[in-house]
Amino acid sequence: MYKQKSFTATKDNIDRKWWVVDASDLVVGRLATEVATLLRGKHKPTFTPNQECGDFVVITNADKVKFTGNKLSDKNYYRYSGFIGGLKSRTAGELLANKPEQIVMEAVKGMLPKTSLGRKQLTKLRVFAGETHEHEAQKPEKYEIKG
Repeated sequence: MYKQKSFTATKDNIDRKWWVVDASDLVVGRLATEVATLLRGKHKPTFTPNQECGDFVVITNADKVKFTGNKLSDKNYYRYSGFIGGLKSRTAGELLANKPEQIVMEAVKGMLPKTSLGRKQLTKLRVFAGETHEHEAQKPEKYEIKG
């Protein structure tokens, strides 16, 4: 009797592409879910959960992302120095004005696996606040997100 073999991606047969995503007027969470799918490789028929088979993603215009509701004033981002009393917090509005790249990075990071594989997938994400980026040599293709 013939037994069908299932495909498993390996380092040799993974085909990676570069995508550029324009984040202008996109809601942060909806942008992050699409980008996390690209980074993991779930959009490919050769997806293997335990292999790093995703694509590279470049996000531009991170300073033009949107939040729904009152999140600009109500949502807080925390960082902790490790010392007593070292917990700092900023609202989403403050962080969007100062470091818009960090908002998108943290949103995508939250949607990736909390393992060493997820940390490795996050290294393939590049976020830029403005229109220009430094990855033209990789010939990234434009990826449209409907928002």
